[in-house]
Amino acid sequence: MTNNLPIKFNEIINLQSIGISPQFIGFNTLTMQSDKYICVREVSGEVPNVVIVDLQNPNQPSRRPIKAEAAIMNPKSMVIALKAGSLLQIFNIELKSKMKSYQIQEDVKFWKWISVNQIVLVTNTSVYHWSIEGTSEPVKVFDRHESLTNTQIIDYQVSDDKQWVSLVGITKINNRVVGKIQLYSIEKQVSQPFEGHSMVFASFKVNGATTPSTLCCVAMRNENMSKLHIVEVGGEKRGNEPKYQRTSVDIYFPQEAVTDFPLSMQIGEKYGVIYLITQMGYIHVYDLETGAMIYMNRISSETIFVTTQNKNNNGIIGVNRKGQVLTITINEETVIPYIVSTLKNLDLAISLTGRANLPGAEDLFMTQFNRYFEQGNYKQAAIIASNSPGQSLRTAQTINMFKQAPQQQGSPAPILQYFSVLLDKGKLNALESIELATPVVQQGRTQLIERWLKENKLECSEELGDLVRRIDTMLALSIYLRATASEKKAVTPFVQLLLNDESGQLIEIPTMMEILLRGGMIQDLTQIMLDVLKNNKEEEGPLQTRLLEINLNTAPRVADAIMAQEVFSHYDRAKIAYLCERQGLFQRALEHYEEISDIKRCVVHTEVIPPEWLVNYFERLTDEYFMQCLKEMLTANIKQNLQVVVQIGAKYTERFGIEKFVALFENFNSFEGVYYYLGSVISQTQEADIHYKYIQAATKIGEIQEVEHICRTSDYYNPEKVKNFLKSSNLSSHLPLIIVCDRFDFVEDLTRYLYKNSATSYIETYVQKINPNKAPQVIGTLLDLDVNEDYIKELIMSIRGLIPVNELSLVVEKRNRLKILLPMLEKLIEEGDHDSSTHSALAKIYIDANKDPENFLLTNEYYDSKIVGAYCEKRDPHLAFVAYKRGKCDKELIDLTNRNSMFKHQARYLVERQDDELWKYALNPENEFRDQLVNQVTSTALPESQDADEVSVTVRAFMQADLPNELIDLLEKIMLKQTPFSDNPSLQNLLILTAIKADKSRVMEYITRLDNFDGSNIANVSIGEGLYEEAFTIFKKFGEKVSAIQVLLNNIMDMPRAVEWAELCDEAEVWSTLADAQCDRGFVVEGMQSYIKANNPTKYEKVIEACFKSGEHYEELINYLQMCRRLIKEQMVETELVYAFARTERLADLEDFINSPNLAKIQLVGDRCFDEKLYKAAKLLYINISNYGRLASTLVKLEDFHGAVEAARKANTTHTWKEVNHACIDFKEFRLAQIAGLHIIIQADELEELVQYYENRGHFEEVIQLLEAGLGLEQAHNGMFTTLGVLYSKYNVAKMMEHIKLYSSRINIPRLIRQAEYMHQWNELCYLYVLYEEFDNSIKVMIQHPIQSWNHTKFKDIVQKVATIENYYKSLQFYLEQHPLLVVDLLVVLTPRIDHSRVVMEMRKAQHLPLIKPYLVSVQQNNIKAVNEALNQLYVEDGEYENLQVSIDTFDNFDQTGFARTLEENELLEFRRISAYIYKRNGKFSKSVELSKKDQLYKDAMTTACASKTQEIGEELLTFFVENELKECFGACLYMCYDIIRPDVALELAWRFNIVDFAMPFLIQTFREYSTRISKLEDENQELKEIAQNEKNEQIEQQQVEQDVLQDPNQDQYFGMGGGINEFNENFNQFENYY
Repeated sequence: MTNNLPIKFNEIINLQSIGISPQFIGFNTLTMQSDKYICVREVSGEVPNVVIVDLQNPNQPSRRPIKAEAAIMNPKSMVIALKAGSLLQIFNIELKSKMKSYQIQEDVKFWKWISVNQIVLVTNTSVYHWSIEGTSEPVKVFDRHESLTNTQIIDYQVSDDKQWVSLVGITKINNRVVGKIQLYSIEKQVSQPFEGHSMVFASFKVNGATTPSTLCCVAMRNENMSKLHIVEVGGEKRGNEPKYQRTSVDIYFPQEAVTDFPLSMQIGEKYGVIYLITQMGYIHVYDLETGAMIYMNRISSETIFVTTQNKNNNGIIGVNRKGQVLTITINEETVIPYIVSTLKNLDLAISLTGRANLPGAEDLFMTQFNRYFEQGNYKQAAIIASNSPGQSLRTAQTINMFKQAPQQQGSPAPILQYFSVLLDKGKLNALESIELATPVVQQGRTQLIERWLKENKLECSEELGDLVRRIDTMLALSIYLRATASEKKAVTPFVQLLLNDESGQLIEIPTMMEILLRGGMIQDLTQIMLDVLKNNKEEEGPLQTRLLEINLNTAPRVADAIMAQEVFSHYDRAKIAYLCERQGLFQRALEHYEEISDIKRCVVHTEVIPPEWLVNYFERLTDEYFMQCLKEMLTANIKQNLQVVVQIGAKYTERFGIEKFVALFENFNSFEGVYYYLGSVISQTQEADIHYKYIQAATKIGEIQEVEHICRTSDYYNPEKVKNFLKSSNLSSHLPLIIVCDRFDFVEDLTRYLYKNSATSYIETYVQKINPNKAPQVIGTLLDLDVNEDYIKELIMSIRGLIPVNELSLVVEKRNRLKILLPMLEKLIEEGDHDSSTHSALAKIYIDANKDPENFLLTNEYYDSKIVGAYCEKRDPHLAFVAYKRGKCDKELIDLTNRNSMFKHQARYLVERQDDELWKYALNPENEFRDQLVNQVTSTALPESQDADEVSVTVRAFMQADLPNELIDLLEKIMLKQTPFSDNPSLQNLLILTAIKADKSRVMEYITRLDNFDGSNIANVSIGEGLYEEAFTIFKKFGEKVSAIQVLLNNIMDMPRAVEWAELCDEAEVWSTLADAQCDRGFVVEGMQSYIKANNPTKYEKVIEACFKSGEHYEELINYLQMCRRLIKEQMVETELVYAFARTERLADLEDFINSPNLAKIQLVGDRCFDEKLYKAAKLLYINISNYGRLASTLVKLEDFHGAVEAARKANTTHTWKEVNHACIDFKEFRLAQIAGLHIIIQADELEELVQYYENRGHFEEVIQLLEAGLGLEQAHNGMFTTLGVLYSKYNVAKMMEHIKLYSSRINIPRLIRQAEYMHQWNELCYLYVLYEEFDNSIKVMIQHPIQSWNHTKFKDIVQKVATIENYYKSLQFYLEQHPLLVVDLLVVLTPRIDHSRVVMEMRKAQHLPLIKPYLVSVQQNNIKAVNEALNQLYVEDGEYENLQVSIDTFDNFDQTGFARTLEENELLEFRRISAYIYKRNGKFSKSVELSKKDQLYKDAMTTACASKTQEIGEELLTFFVENELKECFGACLYMCYDIIRPDVALELAWRFNIVDFAMPFLIQTFREYSTRISKLEDENQELKEIAQNEKNEQIEQQQVEQDVLQDPNQDQYFGMGGGINEFNENFNQFENYY
């Protein structure tokens, strides 16, 4: 029974059998993106794995330790996409490289491969497409619709043309799984949400169409129905081609599957079928063209939670929760017989056979073909032949039939029609190709054959090539190649001949290459192509690629040699790189690769790559690739690749910096790498850390000599860090440590380290040979360590000529061990050493020993006075003074004498030294001993001095020390008494200046008594000190009059005295100075008078500014400016004079002045007058300069509006017109305002402001009149029409509609829409929406505000143009509520656009189904279930049984069984009869017969029984008739049900009820039929006997021949009768089996 099913059902493997736990077999952990791989995420213990099952080899799964939240395999290649949190990554498993990664900011809820190079990412709000090629980020495609919120996304589909996508989600509502689908158009960027559980796109070519249609298949189930909808999307793009007719069919669910729902769908492209899987494991198979169900059954008790297309068998493959991997496909051997015998759908059988070339319908095709051919319908007959299964009708016989068929008038020849259909269908077979090509060749029309070959319409064969070769050699060669006949025809020499033909190249190069490649002639191919491609042309790139590919696959070294010559440069580098890598030519691969993953794979093979080339190769890499490759090389084989990496690092140090390469080696713990690398680049850096790391690396690998060298020569390492490192390293030689400590003064640490480590020999070597200068530090450290004193003395004596004595003496002095040096010092002096440090050290020892130290200090000329003096201070201050004085140690001497009260010595020393800096130091106010010193200087040191320089230096020191009182007393004695210094100017200046600073009361006396001082400087100093009267006296004494009045004005601040002084002097300069001060102090009038007296016009700017600030005195200013104008010609003077005339309202003088020649800035003055409201003056000024814009503004201020309009007309600027307009409006001069307004409204930018100005002041009619007047202007723009419409809407709605209609092309419709909506002007709003082609909104307005806006005719016209389908149903609801009698009229208009099923559902809910009966009749032709059921119901309610009968016969898409049950109990006989009829049509014959018997409709009962072809029903009906004594019916039943009634039953009933006569015709016919059958059997038996006898005779003859050959000639031959008996038995058995 299973073998007869229309599907094949197999289990590929059970995932549990290969070790995958059931807990990991589910929607969240298992993915299957194609029929190639299954990907499972599992956790084994604590280790997460990703299991990849290759369905081509499922028993060997691949487990990889990958930690990820989700994993999906590429549909075709070993590429996996992983998701961990927000990180998305794509890896190539074969190449072990990461292809791409991205950090997404949203949570990915669903993802899927939608092609081999693209992934869809679905987040909570959006859908993205992410390409794995390049570096692009995910691209947002569309936003999720709100209806899919809170749904679980289970699928995403993309149409073949990439123009349509769908998103499928499910959610649970009221214990029912509800499906939501969002369909999105990529081209239109619009979404359509609807209900559905599963969706898939399909490409289907409708009969008569040249391009396939894109079909949207949606499966859904809700509380009311289960449907499969198949709809074409994007059909408008295919023009006038035939469209797919929308199909909707019911999805049948068994009663036990109450909660079942469609889960997934896939398309069987070859067969044109839909595979639908439900949640409970049912498989449904539907025909894509008609929607007819082919098969349904349950294939899994567990949910098949994931499915995909099985492209290997055009079926579907899925995985259930048990881990079974199941595949279902069409059974090509049984599907057509199943459709014919079980479904009895011949049209479907023919359609499916022609579509998929399936067996089983040959007889059907033959019958149809013959019928059409006999009718003369040759085209249809050709179509049947072209679609015949297995090309059973595409034979020579068929071709001959079309050849011999007569040609009909006006039609092409039948044979041409036949070939035309075949060419449209696809490819011709070999016989048809020759038949079609023969006349074409005869006519020489090779272009037809070329086109057919290009379109792959002909089957190439050797015979076809021979045929074509007569007229076209090249074309024949192409046919030979395609027919694999090249070897027979010696293609290779033929190709060479064609390449070297005199007339040019007669063969395509790619063709030639394929010929030679097939023949295995690789060497010849290479030689020929190298010659052909020697010019290296860009257009030859594909040929270069192909040549290299062939050689790389067959002779890699040849390809390497070709690439080494660099003769080619235009080939596919990526492809060649891959081939080079595969052949082990890693250098060539690196030359061509660009991707880092590819480069890293190849670069590690340094054993076969020349190092020099590899080092140079890295120059072309980017910084990121560069470092990645080095890491890869060290990771792969650090021992092998270290030296190469070092060379690379050394060459590219300047590019990356040393730190990066050092860090690289350190990451691999390679001190050797660090050492060799830094050894080559250490001279290039001054980084301390780098030098330290070099020392560290050299130490680690034992390169001590290099450590010594770098420690000695490098100036850039951190000495402290290196010292500590060397100390901790415990080196065998201490020399590196000695070098570091010596260079960076770590001698004490070194000495302690060496002494504690018993390395005293290194100490001696250090001080004796390496650095004797550091011996003092060594000696000091040894003293601190309490080393034996004799050892130290010996060490000192050994280096006495080398050691620095000064440092040594300080070191031992610090430790009170100075005597230890005495032998060495005396030895040095004895040897003639004059070094000061030696003598100083010896002096210290003598002082301590008190060996006549003063004499030594006075007589020795080599010691350091400062050092010895300091040493003596605490021991003997006098000795210290002697030492300091001898060495002129000034500061030390001062400090010594201060501390020891030796002021007399100090004073004498200071006077004698004559040093200003020393005096400054000694007389510092902070010196607490200054007074004692001053007393000694004045009382002892200075009187003793006879040198004038000493006195001068001392006086100067007192002045610098700020000792004025002492200095004054001294100078008075010198200057005021008759001395040689009395007339000294410097001393007089010094005396007065000192008095000014120290005793101001004496200044006037000194000024009066002294005459030889610098008066100007002293006066200025006096002013600075506030001695103004003294300064005035000095200026007056020395005749400086201007300076004197300046003191009176600026210092004494006595204006009357200044005026008296000016009158006394009567000089212009004095008057000018006085005038400046008067103006500055606000005495503007007096200042101007003083300037006039001084005849000084230069300060006019100051005077003008003073008048401007005061705002007065313009009459006086006129006098002053007229004086200035006489003396100078300045524009500012004349400008201010004009302003002064205006300010004083001397308009006559003003007019006279501006009409005469002048330099004044009239515009500037006019603007000032305007701003200060001096409008009359401004008017004169603006008239003078013809500034009509400002004149208009002025006239507005003067309320001369007529004049303002005239002035504005002359100015003709928008600003001027606006100002005049606003003023006229404010003063209600509307006529003038309109004149001005007409010049404004033509400016679109000014229109709104002007209208608002009118509206704010309530002048609504005036602004409307203004705009109405402006519509006729040439400059009228759309804004004027729109604004006028807005004003009508606000203030005169009666005119609005007329305005819109008149100027619909000139108005801004969106703005008026907003205005009309705001003002609730619904009729106008509706009209505006229509103008704007927003028909949906127009319909909404009429529905929401019908009283104002609805009109039936208008509504019908608009509703046909709406874009949103939902508005159709809103319109229907509106009409039901408002205008029920017009519903049918509306539906007639909407018929092509609405879902009739939904209309019926809506009308049922509203209980107005009878209202739309005419509509239902008009649309019943679509055979829609809901329509049929509704109309049938109405027929029953109205008693129209005839119409009901017609409806049932014509339209069968309704619940026939349910409807029949409804009609069973109807009170009208005709309806009960229709019920029986429906039962009959649906195969429920018993029920139909019972109903007919019940209503005594015996004819109907007999017809039904006959149609049932069931013996039980027929014999039961026969029994009923005899039991009820219906003899005539008994006879009639025997006649009508002859085929299903057994003769023995009929004879028994006739005999039992004594009605044999009624049964006699039946019995006679039965006997006749049986006798005919027996005769036929006898004839067939006789034929079988003859056949068997012939076969027996042949066997006997054969046996006889064999016996003649094998048996002994003398052996007797026996014959018996057994053969006859066997022959009889055999024939009998054959007859018996046959019977």
